[in-house]
Amino acid sequence: MRLSLTDEGPERSAIAIPELPWETIAGRLEQLTIAILRFDARLEASGLSAGWQSRCDMTEAVRALMLDGHLVDVGDLVLHDAGMDVRSPTHELTRAAAALRSRRTAMARKAPWPVSFDGLAALRGVGGIGSEATASKRRRPDPDDDEAYPAFANDADPWQAHFAEIDAVLDRTTRVLAGETPLPKSRSHLVYDPDQDEAEAEDLWLDLVKRTSHWPAIATAAVAWNSWLDLNLYTRLPWLGLTMAASILRARGLTNHLLPLAAGFKKSRFRPQGREGAKEKLDGFCSVVEEALEIANKDLERLILAKELMGRVTAKTRSNSKLPELVDLFLSRPLVTVPLGAKLLKVTPKAVDLMLHQLGGALPRELTGRTRYRAWGIV
Repeated sequence: MRLSLTDEGPERSAIAIPELPWETIAGRLEQLTIAILRFDARLEASGLSAGWQSRCDMTEAVRALMLDGHLVDVGDLVLHDAGMDVRSPTHELTRAAAALRSRRTAMARKAPWPVSFDGLAALRGVGGIGSEATASKRRRPDPDDDEAYPAFANDADPWQAHFAEIDAVLDRTTRVLAGETPLPKSRSHLVYDPDQDEAEAEDLWLDLVKRTSHWPAIATAAVAWNSWLDLNLYTRLPWLGLTMAASILRARGLTNHLLPLAAGFKKSRFRPQGREGAKEKLDGFCSVVEEALEIANKDLERLILAKELMGRVTAKTRSNSKLPELVDLFLSRPLVTVPLGAKLLKVTPKAVDLMLHQLGGALPRELTGRTRYRAWGIV
């Protein structure tokens, strides 16, 4: 049953909620919910949740671009994220960095926030012109109006007024970076469809998520993702639909992390064509989550084994050694190079070489096999 728009009175339309055969799908939803809860508990118990999420965000950004038909090297994304590009960033790499930034933004705030109008605007990195932007237009103040001047303007110390203005600018910048007041951007008609009202589509999608909030979390995420595709929201951001589905699972308390749904969708056989019924769409999303959990568990097992092997070496080091920090770097990045380790650990490249030699057999696998550009990673 394809989601359709139906009229709900003179105010606006709403997305029709699909009819699902709960008697036949309840068992699978319960098993999948238990699997997610078990993985989240295992991840928290391992002490590798931060490193796993960091690695997952980077690999998900690369896989999200693959779903859109673009290839991005994960090594280029890691170096770009650290500000160590070896060449000029390509358009695809910039989009992958945007996908990485959106996942980090979703994780930086509390769970319900990403599934909101402000959350959507922050994850996209754009927003409409609000009241603050309209009021920010400067005009000549009235000399007789004391309220028109900043605080401390008439103070004996003239620098105090300048510092107050600087503090106000820093405060506005902090709110922008946090996503509370997104920067307005002009939309070119050569790129965007002027007939498509994305604001109305956002309201319809958020309304659907709210009306299905009493459903099981996986069913809500599945319907939300399918309606996202039906509404064709943000065609230039193909990764955002799966990120929002993962955010719904996090907001409903199944997990404290964002699952690698892009990797699960890439591995699964489900490809929505628009002709499937409601049950087929739900089964397809369940297969995506199952593949994502399998990938996440395998990656966690690799991290646990690598941490155990490298932990035997770090247990014998001095208290001021940088080797444990290098191990944490391996556990939080898909790959590590000598210059990257030197910059993030604030040591010399020679010190990184010595620490790599100190790891010995516990050193992760070398990925490049070249002498001029060497990289190691847990694969």
